[in-house]
Amino acid sequence: MWVLVFFDLPTETKKERAVASKFRKSLLDDGFSMFQFSIYMRFSASRENAEVHIQRVKRKLPEHGKVGIMHITDKQFGMMELFNGVKQVETEKPAQQLELF
Repeated sequence: MWVLVFFDLPTETKKERAVASKFRKSLLDDGFSMFQFSIYMRFSASRENAEVHIQRVKRKLPEHGKVGIMHITDKQFGMMELFNGVKQVETEKPAQQLELF
């Protein structure tokens, strides 16, 4: 599973910029990486693990602005077509996850 967080937060005042920065830092601290400027993504080994991270994001939601959370399967993520200008680029492969029993 992939969890994607989309956000559009106000940044006109110093306080709003601080809130937006704090939200972005909370995503990075939880293992998300930047996909585009306001889109962050994280690979999760299972639906249950994805739900844990979704709940963490929900606990850190800022008071103002718009935030969207979407989760998709690895297969769906792999079907995404990515372009850098007119040149097509490969999608990121998920990190290998170790499981201890």
